[in-house]
Amino acid sequence: MSGTLVLVRHGQSEWNLKNLFTGWKDPDLTELGVKEAIEGGKILNDEGHKFDIAYTSDLIRAQRTCQFILDEVGQPDLETIRDQALNERNYGDLAGLNKDDARKKWGEEQVHIWRRSYDVPPPGEEGESLRDTGARVWPYYMTDILPRVLAGQKVLVAAHGNSLRALVMVLDRLSKEEILKLNLATGVPMVYKLNADSTVADKKILGDMSKAH
Repeated sequence: MSGTLVLVRHGQSEWNLKNLFTGWKDPDLTELGVKEAIEGGKILNDEGHKFDIAYTSDLIRAQRTCQFILDEVGQPDLETIRDQALNERNYGDLAGLNKDDARKKWGEEQVHIWRRSYDVPPPGEEGESLRDTGARVWPYYMTDILPRVLAGQKVLVAAHGNSLRALVMVLDRLSKEEILKLNLATGVPMVYKLNADSTVADKKILGDMSKAH
């Protein structure tokens, strides 16, 4: 069996709390978000996890979540690589808007399509669908993260709901329809053990995914 891959969605952000579309905008964690990140780290520590390297996005909410987790597992100075490839999907013209206000402007059905469809991007030149997000996440995973796991390393990835959903889609072999139903809770670690052929040998969720939004 190869190494271990741990995926964690960042703790609650200030814009999660305000019900705003966030995307590549860069709000910090809330007090609850900090607690969620620390709790995720404590659970990993209790399970005996130590890491060889960590990856996170170019956004502060994921970076701070990563650091809180590393603090809790006793590895505050672990090498951590930050890359835009792991950023949240870009919400284009929706970024910064209240989700309820967006529904009033464009309608419930249209906003739902933008949020939950696989390949329909939100408005704006930079808007990304989940497929678009995967188009930058998957190559980065294949070239930078997966080789380390297959070499037997333990790798932590602290990122975002949609960048991690793109990864989970590949790891769990989910269809386009199945991935749309998947929500990831903030601060809850998902622990994957991979086979030598990169398929999943074992998956364990260390927390409650039912609180996902």
